[in-house]
Amino acid sequence: MMTETIRGDDLEQYRYCARCGEHLTQKLLDGRVRPVCLSCGNVVYLNPLPAVAAVLIQNGRVLLIRRGVDPGAGLWALPSGFMEQGETPESAICREVFEETGIKCSPGKLISATTHDDHVFGHVLVLAYSVACEIRDATAVAGDDAVEAHWYDTTSLPCLAFDTHRDIIRQAEVLYSMEHHEIL
Repeated sequence: MMTETIRGDDLEQYRYCARCGEHLTQKLLDGRVRPVCLSCGNVVYLNPLPAVAAVLIQNGRVLLIRRGVDPGAGLWALPSGFMEQGETPESAICREVFEETGIKCSPGKLISATTHDDHVFGHVLVLAYSVACEIRDATAVAGDDAVEAHWYDTTSLPCLAFDTHRDIIRQAEVLYSMEHHEIL
């Protein structure tokens, strides 16, 4: 049985019940300590935020963007972002790639589904997909919250904003080497 407790900073944002406005308290439910309203019974489930990350590999190089905003402003990352209401992971991937690089793409295989705790956004579920450019050798132009876009050799990656992105790139390389061609 799991008896994880939530972090203090996670609980801080849940002081009052969204349904009735009363103070919340911590209570052990389903093996986890959760914010609960004793007045109306509302339970706050601290679900992860769904995000997507795109892996474009061509000729042994991976497309990265330099982040213009925190977390990780100034560091490199895969084109990525949070899913919007009503989006599928595949449509979110295509939107994020286009917003951050100007490249139109189509989603490919799911590379990984992993979670991590982010100091800004809390618990995040990252769905990483391979993507294929609609135009071979497309030129990337930074946009949205990216200040730069560049193709990097997978053997000499710059400092990345998120450790999970380095892991995702390594997983994509394994898929690539197993298939002996560009991952789609």
